[in-house]
Amino acid sequence: MNIIFAVILFSVIVLFHEFGHFLLARACRVGVLEFSLGMGPRLLSHVSARSGTRYSLKLLPFGGSCRMLGEDGEEAPEEEAQQEYRLRPGEGPFGSKKIWQRFLIIAAGPVFNFLLAFLFAAVIISFAGYDAPVAAYVSEGYPLEQAGVRAGDRITSIGGRRITVYRDITNYVSFHQREMASGSPLTVTWDDGTQTRSARITPMLSSDGTRYILGLAGGGRYTADHAGTVFIYSLYEVRYWILTTLESLRMIGQGEVSLDDVSGPVGVVQVISETYEETKSDGALLVFLNLLNLAILLSANLGVMNLIPFPALDGGRIALLALEAVRRRKLGEEVEGWINLAGFAALMVLMIVILFNDIRKIL
Repeated sequence: MNIIFAVILFSVIVLFHEFGHFLLARACRVGVLEFSLGMGPRLLSHVSARSGTRYSLKLLPFGGSCRMLGEDGEEAPEEEAQQEYRLRPGEGPFGSKKIWQRFLIIAAGPVFNFLLAFLFAAVIISFAGYDAPVAAYVSEGYPLEQAGVRAGDRITSIGGRRITVYRDITNYVSFHQREMASGSPLTVTWDDGTQTRSARITPMLSSDGTRYILGLAGGGRYTADHAGTVFIYSLYEVRYWILTTLESLRMIGQGEVSLDDVSGPVGVVQVISETYEETKSDGALLVFLNLLNLAILLSANLGVMNLIPFPALDGGRIALLALEAVRRRKLGEEVEGWINLAGFAALMVLMIVILFNDIRKIL
């Protein structure tokens, strides 16, 4: 059951990503040769009599693709090939389109991941409410209490970082322990219901001496009483996960986390399994909402990761388009092909390392 949930989550997220590429490719009159869910040999496929696009379900239930005509640098097809691909009038290969059109097609995948995360967040907030950055309890003698923050006050910024949900506060504390340990004061801004106030505070060690804290507790759910609240907090939720992913990448780059803190597909399946086991006794709705919350994380994470300017990723292709715009001519199809091939090989090596790391942690 856990594997089925994982396959469904991954499939929906990847399919929506590729659907973004697909829609923009069709809108920009690029021929789409195949739209597939999964990888490896085809299990089922259907070729559209109208467009010539092959829709496929493949053996391995991970990944997917939107294969476009000329995506890998092929020239425009001859008349016979155009008939074979059933190209519509004005339709042609990816490489023949203007830079802005190719940019939109490539960027659509990550953008659709953020859109999917937004839609999932809207469902959760409609059912379970939103996570407002309101103090439920302020510890006596700790920095925020000494600064004048009281229960019921709304935290609006910490250290120059805007706070939109309570988890922004917990993430800031978790991701900035090194800065807090330096003793440098932070500027905290809050709304007490009558005015906006701010103060400079110095984080303190927790009572067990393991980490620096501000002395604040909160994170309660608040009912979304109208559509505007659902919309705004759905945006905040996506923002939260994007910033969390970026902060995690920063910590990896700076060596602040180890391999034990990094998970791949196997690790994600384990988290899904644990989530299901912990919540199944509370009913199907809670299981659904918790899995949907994981889907928000995964979708936003996929969107951010794909925008990294690394060859073979959408971000790498966008970087090549930017270079083309500056040079006012293409880098060269063969050179681009080698760059993307090298990037793909590096990604495969990284995936193997992450896979074995996941297995090592389980064992």
